[in-house]
Amino acid sequence: MKDKDSRILRKRKRKLARRLERKQWSDRRRPMFTARGITYEMAERTTAISCGGIGAFHMLATNTGLTKKIDAAVELLKKHLPYHESDHVLNIAYNALAGGTCLDDLELLRNDETYLDALGTQRIPDPTTAGDFARRFSNDDVLALMNAINAIRPGLWKRRLSRGERDLGIIDADGTMAATTGECKEGIGISHDGIWGYQPLVVSLANTQEALFIVNRSGNRPSHEGAAEYFDRAAWLVLKSFRRVCYRGDTDFSLTAHFDRWHDAGRLFAFGIDAMPKLVEIAGSLEGGRWSVLRRREKRTVKTLPRRRPDNVKEQIIIEREYQNIRLVGEHVAEFTYRPGKCSRDYRVVVLRKNLTVLRGERRLFDDIRYFFYVTNIDTMSAAEIVFFCNDRCNQENLIQQLKNGLNALRAPVGDLVSNWAYMVMASLAWTLKAWFALQVRAARDRETLLAMEFRRFLNALVRIPCQIVNTGHRLIYRVLGYNEWLPTLFSTVDTIRKLRPV
Repeated sequence: MKDKDSRILRKRKRKLARRLERKQWSDRRRPMFTARGITYEMAERTTAISCGGIGAFHMLATNTGLTKKIDAAVELLKKHLPYHESDHVLNIAYNALAGGTCLDDLELLRNDETYLDALGTQRIPDPTTAGDFARRFSNDDVLALMNAINAIRPGLWKRRLSRGERDLGIIDADGTMAATTGECKEGIGISHDGIWGYQPLVVSLANTQEALFIVNRSGNRPSHEGAAEYFDRAAWLVLKSFRRVCYRGDTDFSLTAHFDRWHDAGRLFAFGIDAMPKLVEIAGSLEGGRWSVLRRREKRTVKTLPRRRPDNVKEQIIIEREYQNIRLVGEHVAEFTYRPGKCSRDYRVVVLRKNLTVLRGERRLFDDIRYFFYVTNIDTMSAAEIVFFCNDRCNQENLIQQLKNGLNALRAPVGDLVSNWAYMVMASLAWTLKAWFALQVRAARDRETLLAMEFRRFLNALVRIPCQIVNTGHRLIYRVLGYNEWLPTLFSTVDTIRKLRPV
């Protein structure tokens, strides 16, 4: 970062701090919002864009070698008149980074001359052309695109994660429903709960919250279909940088037919497993001494005085209207060995017992016990740690929600299953670029914050920055016009990205 930029950032930070410092106000006669005489006029020479952070992500895609990888792996265009395959892919990804939620938002960007100048292009594909490009994909082409993106990941992990952070790569998998109201979309199906659409499989790396593979399927397919193949693909990728891998998933992904093969290959796994009568019988017969109390981890450490908990309004309504209510009394864990029917060896099963009381209003009806089972070949964690480890898979639920509702990647804007699959992969590249940007951040605390940050907040912090675009011939200058607390991180990270070279 230049000394001049550091000086300006410090000055603006001090100015903002003075403006927002706490003070005792006297009673005001007028509202705080006092702007009057507002008029609009066109600037004759100065032009700017609202998504000034887009330049950092384009530099990231270029300097990591992503654009060249895409052009080399994906061959859909016989002639480049005028776009290359990477132009189309990045166009859809940048649309999400610029705040777009659908293909039609590309029309706003292609009519923004300053946005075109910011990317050094004369034009970008319009929504119709973008849709036509997605329709060119075959199954093999989508896989080639994902492999091209994945080829960049191991090098970034090695460069930016410490050896300790690369000890165990945790691979999560889950299916989700991508609903659509369209009636002419080839390959759609109806789910078990009556929702029409597709059901993509998402395989991700929990360490960095990156979606490694997205596989589109009909809406009537089981969520675990094809998961074993993509677990193996993900492991092959992750082991290029990490020392070990661990598969993780809910009960649908407890694929017992593959347990022995995974165990023999040195793959760790921890899955939920259905509470089958045999397992419930074993758990019910365990002696009392084999159970231990499960003490949940504190969600956060209170650094100041604890606040008084607000009244539980929902609980009050349940009591007043005498709805049935289930209360948790206590939790205990135990473990035993068990051999699934499709396995040739025993595996460790951890059982969580929840002691419940069922009430109606304030009247106690009966007590209940429910068992939750986890099967694993991990022998270095206690039973309680296995429960917590499997519960942490909920972070992938947050990732899927961000893909669905944060950047609207799991949509179906085109006509058939494969073309919508291609769109999902291209749009989700915006989330991948977010993760790659976070990995370049020098401060570990800021890096973890950005990796976990919701997409919309990330855009507001690091992309939606008003910038004047100045093309000097030799340089393309993004002159920042505003200020927020993340600008020092942006400037320092851009310096790191500028020095990146393809692996």
